Amino acid sequence: MSNPDTSSATRTSPTPSADPVLRISPLGFPWVTEDPFLFSVHHLDRYPAGNDALGPQTSLAGRRLGMDFDGRDGWNMYHGRVVPGFPQHPHRGFETISIMRRGFIDHADSLGATARIGAGDVQWMTAGSGIVHAEMFPLLDPKGPNDLELFQVWINLPAKDKMVAPHFKMLWRDSIPSRVFHDAEGRAVDVRIIAGDLGGMHAPAPPPHSWAARPGSHVAIYEMRFAPGARWTLPAASPGLNRNLYHFGRDGLHVAHRTVPPGMAIKLRSDAAVELEAGPVGVDLLLLQGRPIGEPVAQHGPFVMNSAAEIRAAYADYHRTQFGGWPWKSSDPVHAKDAGRFARHAYGRTEKA
Repeated sequence: MSNPDTSSATRTSPTPSADPVLRISPLGFPWVTEDPFLFSVHHLDRYPAGNDALGPQTSLAGRRLGMDFDGRDGWNMYHGRVVPGFPQHPHRGFETISIMRRGFIDHADSLGATARIGAGDVQWMTAGSGIVHAEMFPLLDPKGPNDLELFQVWINLPAKDKMVAPHFKMLWRDSIPSRVFHDAEGRAVDVRIIAGDLGGMHAPAPPPHSWAARPGSHVAIYEMRFAPGARWTLPAASPGLNRNLYHFGRDGLHVAHRTVPPGMAIKLRSDAAVELEAGPVGVDLLLLQGRPIGEPVAQHGPFVMNSAAEIRAAYADYHRTQFGGWPWKSSDPVHAKDAGRFARHAYGRTEKA
């Protein structure tokens, strides 16, 4: 949904003591984030036509199957061997947020839940005490191309919630509000509100045990698209938050009168408004903001806990229980080509997008 707004950005020159920009640094891979976020990855793969197995309709010879991250021909198989993606793997102690921009993810997990997530959809999964899931990228178009673009963001859980029951929630694209702002020349800035609120519009509720569901956490996740030359002032938020803007594509960006090229992360003061202005092509941005949890972080592979002892316990529990076992015939299941966008939860409820 969208809500046009004719408000315009004001152009102010911050004094040095009130400079809203704290740091500008290269994005890297994965993107560096700050508490309560653990990291973010931007996947952009230009896959060819799909075959009958929903994998690439081309030779895979010369690829390091099982560990294909080289970007050969503009795409990766990742850990997939037939279909690109990430076959079954465990998590504990945090949440994954998958934000789709193009293409599809086929989800399956150890609880027996499944889903197909498409462009504009978001899956927010609380791993909690432990879950095994697969995230495969089916190539549905036999004529191609099958472009895939998504963010996967990891957000931490506080110690008291690290062992809650696993859970996932679908935020279908039609349920995610967007607000369209126009500058004085009528150029548009479209902001999708995946978490938090903006200008009186509120994102869908996150899972119940998420840090984002805590009053006072001020977690915000915005996708922003600026028309060429568009100007907009990002409003100030509460003090004491970690606030980072990720400039991942297209053109240059002016941030508080600094020129920032693509491929940069901009750390902002959370309690200061900041003027943003797109270059002549337009820009795409992701904002991650939240109050720090402020607890020790022990991370090893797919587990995020508060101590090394808890990490050892997570591995021991996984080897002993497999977090409920894997109910699927393969480690990399995909759904029927014509399945459409859907989610089938472990407790039996089915959603159709």
